[in-house]
Amino acid sequence: MTRLTFGDMLFGMWEVTVIEDPATAGAALDPIRSRLLAELVRPGSASSLAARLGQPRQKVNYHLRELERHGLLELVEERRKGNMTERVLQATASSYVISPAALAAVEPDPMRSPDRLSARWLLAVGARLVRDVGALITGATRAGKRVATYALDGEVRFATAQDRAAFAAELTDAVTALVARYHDEKAPGGRTYRVILAVHPSIPQTTGDDLTTTGTAAGEAPADEPREGS
Repeated sequence: MTRLTFGDMLFGMWEVTVIEDPATAGAALDPIRSRLLAELVRPGSASSLAARLGQPRQKVNYHLRELERHGLLELVEERRKGNMTERVLQATASSYVISPAALAAVEPDPMRSPDRLSARWLLAVGARLVRDVGALITGATRAGKRVATYALDGEVRFATAQDRAAFAAELTDAVTALVARYHDEKAPGGRTYRVILAVHPSIPQTTGDDLTTTGTAAGEAPADEPREGS
């Protein structure tokens, strides 16, 4: 399992973790276990969770040990209560993303259907993004380094389908020109980066947010590569 972090830690845990192992994904998808992970955003024990879920403590404890075995839970403390020891656990993240790598044999491949106007092609590109970033984080963590990343998230409202098509054409031309300006195939010590820009119908906001454009520098950077503005 790969820990993929965005922003600060929350309650001593990562905000987001990417699951790459099929067995770990299966453990997380079990209805009772996924409920336990949600409950354990804050530390809890088998007895306290059993009361909340209306399940026998022995059954809850079994599921907790399976989640812990797959690295989805971690021990916070052990408390002595009478003649028994109560184990207090916490989820390793507040939310989880299952990488397409967990279904390697059938994961989406954008090259199988390179129709850039297809919603399924966009989905395949997004799946590849999750897989690749998860792999980058795994390698960087093992090497004791950080990954330099940047994400741009915004919304645009088109008046007509013609406007949308014109926007796509102009955006393609602009990005192509920008890539051509900075791409250097023969630069000594150069490093290749993948560029992904997605435009899709916006899902209506339900939280009352009126924020329409957000640029995020998801701040992992190598030790020798300072963050922008530092």
